[in-house]
Amino acid sequence: MKRFLINWFVITIACGIMCWLLPGIQAVGGNRFLAYAAFALFMALINASIKPVIQVLAIPVTVVSFGIAALLINIALFGLASMLALNVFGVGITISNFWWGALGAVILSVISGILNSVVSDLV
Repeated sequence: MKRFLINWFVITIACGIMCWLLPGIQAVGGNRFLAYAAFALFMALINASIKPVIQVLAIPVTVVSFGIAALLINIALFGLASMLALNVFGVGITISNFWWGALGAVILSVISGILNSVVSDLV
């Protein structure tokens, strides 16, 4: 549970940085931090539950496509988390189009990876 909460916090911070960097991804709803936290909650839940299963099932396609399938899975789950946050909580992030979503997914992965390595050294 502790690891999940840390991951949720890290993704929330990474989401704020991502939205600041990319004009095609915007926070919607009342409070920006709540929008980031709602999106990050679903992103952390998806990363902990659905993503490992999908990645294992997609190994053959990922090998044949030299990893492109893994990137497409990441982009799709990024969009799913955005849609769930907006529909469940009424706050979250909006993605203008596929390319902003692709760039956002990559940037979120890089930033959260860096922050996770820093936080894991501290905790």
